[in-house]
Amino acid sequence: MKTLFTITVYLLSSILAVAQTNQIVETLPTRSGKIVKIHPLMHASIHIEYDNMTIDIDPVKELGQKRIDYSLFSPATYIFITHEHSDLFSQATIDAISNNSTKIFTNDRCADLLGYGFRIRNGQLLQITNSISVEAVPAYNTTKGRESLHPKGRDNGYVLTIENIKIYIARDTENIPEIENLKNIDIAFLPCNQPYTMTVEQVVEAAKIIRPKVLIPYHYSSTDISSLPSLLNKYGIDVKIREL
Repeated sequence: MKTLFTITVYLLSSILAVAQTNQIVETLPTRSGKIVKIHPLMHASIHIEYDNMTIDIDPVKELGQKRIDYSLFSPATYIFITHEHSDLFSQATIDAISNNSTKIFTNDRCADLLGYGFRIRNGQLLQITNSISVEAVPAYNTTKGRESLHPKGRDNGYVLTIENIKIYIARDTENIPEIENLKNIDIAFLPCNQPYTMTVEQVVEAAKIIRPKVLIPYHYSSTDISSLPSLLNKYGIDVKIREL
């Protein structure tokens, strides 16, 4: 019986890991005819594939009862880290998905914790390859009493441009004034989980300003985001709710 129980637990764990890595994939053709595949994985971890390269944003392989089996993917070509909170920053995961050629881009704090990584700060724009660029954008709290959770200037959000495809990864932020600078966003990942990020109402207001073609709410934990499609579809925004 003990052996049977162990096998059952193992199988359930394996099924959970595979289920988490087989989320519905967003597939976008680029102007050159190549394909960008975006995997919203778990909570706030995102995996992107393009032209035999892989890009991981805030990779975390274990959070509560959820697991991501990163061995199903190729080692990361690029890793982007936004800040040091444990639901987003895992050195064990970074080490597991890296090889000698992996390049890591991060804010100052995580570079200090890791002891390595290319530092990128709010406002910096980097051309990583001929077809990929990244801009670090602000991500912070504005609600009174919550500013210390994500102070202004410390953390990064990212705008990743792959050929003509623009992906906004907002990270842990509220509806800040700087989002008015975001233009022509194809896919926006907006967080919805007070007190750490946005309320549903803030997500709606931010989306109305950014006007992405597709909005994927993430980092929402137990927040009820079911009203977002009906609130935003009339603005031409395709809201896709994924089980994260």
